[in-house]
Amino acid sequence: MQLPHLSYEAIKQISRAKGYTFFEGSDYNVNLVGIRNMRDVHANTFNDVFCVAFLDQGQPVLLQYACTTDPGTFYRNNPINVQGTAILPPEQYRGLWRIGKHQGKYEALVQSTPTVVIRDNNRDANLDLNARIGVRELIGINCHRARSDGTSKQVDKWSAGCQVIANSANFDELMNIVRYAASIHGNSFTYTLFESHDFE
Repeated sequence: MQLPHLSYEAIKQISRAKGYTFFEGSDYNVNLVGIRNMRDVHANTFNDVFCVAFLDQGQPVLLQYACTTDPGTFYRNNPINVQGTAILPPEQYRGLWRIGKHQGKYEALVQSTPTVVIRDNNRDANLDLNARIGVRELIGINCHRARSDGTSKQVDKWSAGCQVIANSANFDELMNIVRYAASIHGNSFTYTLFESHDFE
């Protein structure tokens, strides 16, 4: 997904315009940002953007990775939870993640505080962003990679609501950054999810 005005400054300005916190003032106080592609919310591809915005020696840095902010079609058709498949609505989630083990397998950003999710229970491939918003839950809304090597094209079973990076090298870079950030600022990370029209 190509966004015409995506930059460190644009993310900072839009975050503050929405009343969100944008972390700045010291190096590696990272802002983790997802941007959901609203042009095609029914896709089963990594058509969203995950951004890492931070200062390094006082200079702004913006990294962008292909990701999905939506569950794959497998879990849209086959919800794990009887109430429906979890979809994270756009919002800022303070302290949502910490560094831990995704499903006990490898280091990733794992959910550390309950959050509200949309429950899509239509049991079809279409993503229902207008479905019921449920209670606050601690259900493993993590940020992890897809395949362990290379780039994944289809979401399929890679996400049941998690935010998933398509390319393994991009994910490794992200984890190196957040490990260093945690050594300075502590092991707690805020996540902000936008929609693409916020930047258009």
